[in-house]
Amino acid sequence: MKFIIEHLEKNFEKKQVFKDISFTFEAGKIYGLLGRNGAGKTTLFNCLNKDLKSDGGSFYISEDGQRRETVPEDIGYVLSTPTVPEFLTGREFLKFFVDIHEESIKDLRPLDEYFDSMSIAPEDRDKLLKDYSHGMKNKMQMLINIIAKPNILLLDEPLTSLDVVVAEEMKQLLRSLKEGRITIFSTHILDLALDLCDEIVLLSHGELEIVDKADLGSREFKEKIIEALREDGNE
Repeated sequence: MKFIIEHLEKNFEKKQVFKDISFTFEAGKIYGLLGRNGAGKTTLFNCLNKDLKSDGGSFYISEDGQRRETVPEDIGYVLSTPTVPEFLTGREFLKFFVDIHEESIKDLRPLDEYFDSMSIAPEDRDKLLKDYSHGMKNKMQMLINIIAKPNILLLDEPLTSLDVVVAEEMKQLLRSLKEGRITIFSTHILDLALDLCDEIVLLSHGELEIVDKADLGSREFKEKIIEALREDGNE
């Protein structure tokens, strides 16, 4: 399976955010979308999730030689700031999600098995989500995407504000989930992208460019990437 972007463009009034973006993502890999704050990483995700209308171009899934448009079930989106219904408990939220997606969920398991997989303690499962920490809310976002098993998982800087233990748990989880799906992980932290991702994609000057991770081992190449990002921030 491939996710293909062709000639994507996006403008906000007179500001051109994307300049004819074309790129092919392949299943089984975690892609690090590396760019400065304000480079357009979230805007790109919102276009791919169809929350924002692009101004040109297209994107689609290619599988077994067949091309098809993406549908909502294809894409999972984990926001940097978790959005969960805080008036529900963790268990109520999970049950609600399972109930409305029951027909499309494969290999449905008991709810407590899902909580176990995310290391959410038994005493926290019946607490209101408003009393969850940022990291636990983030885990709940991840959990519904684990259950739904989307073909494409968009992760908008989900580890930036997590403590070191939760962040490491999330990284291990993402590595275990990458087979059979396309994971695109946005970040402005170069070392995090190097640690977690199979491929690095630089979003700079409104374009996407693949970066050879082997080259990133050299100080000179890291400085080149940082300089490109610095120039992008000065535009």
